[in-house]
Amino acid sequence: MNQDVTTEISANEDTPKLGTGLNVLTILTFIGSAYGLYSTLNNFLSGKKALEDFEKAQDKLAEAPAWAKALAGPEVHEVMVKSLDNKVPLLIIGLVSIVLCIYGAIEMRKLKKQGFTLWLIGEVLPYIGMVIFVGGIFFQTFLVYFLIFPLIFIILYFFQRKNLVK
Repeated sequence: MNQDVTTEISANEDTPKLGTGLNVLTILTFIGSAYGLYSTLNNFLSGKKALEDFEKAQDKLAEAPAWAKALAGPEVHEVMVKSLDNKVPLLIIGLVSIVLCIYGAIEMRKLKKQGFTLWLIGEVLPYIGMVIFVGGIFFQTFLVYFLIFPLIFIILYFFQRKNLVK
């Protein structure tokens, strides 16, 4: 009987375990995906109201500081109009991306290499959709704001790939 216990313990020691870095990143991915789901659904459901509010606020823009004017210029209006015009495809792309990110993170928690690829596709897909449906104006206006966290996560996950064994 002792030999069975010893064999079981040694078998468990050989099994790779989820590292702290990968654990934290996947938990943050789940949190980010929940926020992404909220944001995607909110943009779909209240996009028209947001555009109307934006247009009403243009009257007060003359009194605003320079940084506020930069965030409420004609480029932002164009992005909002194009996003509203293409809200269904952007919703579909957003939902598919969220599912890929969550499934990829679950697979990475199981230490499967394919999880990184699925997560990466889910992370990049919304930007491809924005270029297709909104155009390059999106990147001229919002590039720095929306790419900081994804780039950090891509780099951090890239260095965690060595822990993925299956």
